[in-house]
Amino acid sequence: MMFYGGMLAIVLLMFQDLNREMIGVLGLALILLLMLMKVPVAVAMFVGGALGIWLLGGERVVVSTLRTVPFHSVSGWSLSVVPMFIFMGLMLWRAGASERLYEASRHWLGWIPGGLAVGTNVAGAGLASVSGSTLGVTYALGRIGIPEMLRAGYDRRFAVASVLMAGTGGQLIPPSILLVIYAGIASVPVGSQLLAGFLPGVVLTVVYGAVLVTLAVTVRGMTGRAGSDADGSADPRSRKDGDSGWHDRWRTLRNIWPLPVLAGGTLAGLYAGVFTATEAGAFGAAGALLTTCWYRKGRAIPASIKLAVVDTVKASGAIFLLIIGAAVLSRFLTLSGLASWMVTAVSDLDLSRVQFLLVLLVIYLVLGMFVDPLTMMLITVPIVIPILGSLDIGLIWFGVFVVLLGELAVVTPPVGVLTFVVHKLAQEPEVNLGHRITLSDVFVAVLWFLPASLAVLVLLILVPEIAEYIPALAER
Repeated sequence: MMFYGGMLAIVLLMFQDLNREMIGVLGLALILLLMLMKVPVAVAMFVGGALGIWLLGGERVVVSTLRTVPFHSVSGWSLSVVPMFIFMGLMLWRAGASERLYEASRHWLGWIPGGLAVGTNVAGAGLASVSGSTLGVTYALGRIGIPEMLRAGYDRRFAVASVLMAGTGGQLIPPSILLVIYAGIASVPVGSQLLAGFLPGVVLTVVYGAVLVTLAVTVRGMTGRAGSDADGSADPRSRKDGDSGWHDRWRTLRNIWPLPVLAGGTLAGLYAGVFTATEAGAFGAAGALLTTCWYRKGRAIPASIKLAVVDTVKASGAIFLLIIGAAVLSRFLTLSGLASWMVTAVSDLDLSRVQFLLVLLVIYLVLGMFVDPLTMMLITVPIVIPILGSLDIGLIWFGVFVVLLGELAVVTPPVGVLTFVVHKLAQEPEVNLGHRITLSDVFVAVLWFLPASLAVLVLLILVPEIAEYIPALAER
């Protein structure tokens, strides 16, 4: 598997007299080649960056870099919050928070046209904000929500659409692991970065809910006949959207009150300056542990904690390896002068702020064919950060933009990786309940949301205060 990478390395060694910028370009080509050969992204960035540093500075420089960069790139206080937020999400997940949150959303929003879908959208936003994984949220909601909506007679594309887009807005709502990692890479305050994502995340969630309601009202057959199954027969387990009583609503609200308290407490504490981002992570992790004890009431609590700790170590290790690879790549780009060259090239092209962001949009749509939003961010952010200052693009605003862009890239047809994940999930009999859900159904479901998604992106570009207002207010 490493044959082609070795061949390119030999080519690099043969042309050590190339200028520094060309070595930078060839180093990026090596990284891309390794990724196409299914080499882990962290390894590809590390190998390509280390080889490039060796060619540019020799053995002494590369040894010095590998001694210092891996430790310093992941030892900062800004990233110490990552495992705590991951632990928080995993504990809530194992405590059954996804099922409880979905049930509450269904009962409280069931009276709205397309209420089950809107409830799925809201539940997805809440779960995504604490999990950091759009894929995990989509899988959990898909298994719960798609069969529930199909039993209620919802159109299969409508059911798939609500699940597919549910986690997108939540990745911006604090506590967002993606925004924390971006803050560490870009060296911006974690608290300000988290606050910046709140309003755009809420706006996107509300817009998606409005799209679902509009489809339910204007397109005949979207919400169907309650209880209609694949063969048209009534399913006795199904319930109409609006038949939840106040007893059920208050019962489900009592079941989920720790979740908004955790999220709201984290956000309020950051806003008021009561605690730092690291302390917010500790607050969330401790709160999730107590919530699990309350939900489980003594049942298998030690086993749940053990599994959550093991999964946290695995997930944190994978993320930190990616960050180390990105740090080595960033050092290579700096030594090669490629970052400075790109700043000069953008200046010479006289690209406006909007034109540059449109170019970045195209790049992310291409990357969405292959990798998840975290990997996209780690690959691109070290390259584009030097350019942002010349275009008067704020780092905190850009963090919100790049996370949103990455989330939209993985759901955009025809190659968004999440569309294929949902299609595969929808082939399971316990999920589709006998309905045939094709890949074209998934693509159509996404296309309903693309205009609204692009509108939010454009709004974020034209009105950057959406992301910058709350952090600025908190600093006063």
